[in-house]
Amino acid sequence: MNAYSGFAEVYDLFMDNVPYEDWSRALTKILSKYHIKDGLVLELGCGTGKMTRLLAKAGYDMIGVDASEEMLGIARAWEEEQEKTDTDILYLHQDMREFELYGTVRAVVSICDSMNYITEEEDLLTIFKLVNNYLDPGGIFLFDLNTIYKYKEVLGETTICENREEGSFIWENYYDEAEQINEYDLTLFIKEEDGRYRKYEETHFQRGYDLERVRELMEQAGLEWVACYEAFSEEIPKEDCERVYVIARECTKRKGV
Repeated sequence: MNAYSGFAEVYDLFMDNVPYEDWSRALTKILSKYHIKDGLVLELGCGTGKMTRLLAKAGYDMIGVDASEEMLGIARAWEEEQEKTDTDILYLHQDMREFELYGTVRAVVSICDSMNYITEEEDLLTIFKLVNNYLDPGGIFLFDLNTIYKYKEVLGETTICENREEGSFIWENYYDEAEQINEYDLTLFIKEEDGRYRKYEETHFQRGYDLERVRELMEQAGLEWVACYEAFSEEIPKEDCERVYVIARECTKRKGV
């Protein structure tokens, strides 16, 4: 949960291949399907605010929560530089395992495998309980997950490198199948104004979750499992699916529990 500290200032540079606009359209399509076309929406793990801004542009009143003060600083700076005072995005520096809001929201979303960064089941259950607590009656929780297949067959024991004029990175992956933990060792070389390159190093950990176990934890938290789709589709996940969308609904308030 302490990831993206030194890496924060160059995060967007190396994430420019992430299809944020496609993801935004997919999220708004799903939210609209469940009659959420406006109102308060919380993004957990909002990072530098790219998705938060896209959802605000789509008409939602956005709250962004992230544990990295550095990432939030970039999000707020972008708003100030662009003079985007009309969006009124509220950014909160909070650990998603302990987040607090002033009231409930219509939906909670979380993308870019933020939930995979929660490596303990107990913590994932805590987040699900908090989400359930802060959702409006019948509110929707929508998040993505990297699959175990992706960690085991695609990322595990691989090294990914990229070299650009403005910087380079080396991304080494180690997957522990027994613990279902993927370790990312990131080394970056970023060009400074004087032409020299600064070296950054960070280690990140993510966990692959069995979807049935996710469902069990969700139901323990009082959430209703609604659906699970292969990312960017409404198809049942196949064995070689690399990313899924999970959709849940608040149900305890409606039942008066």
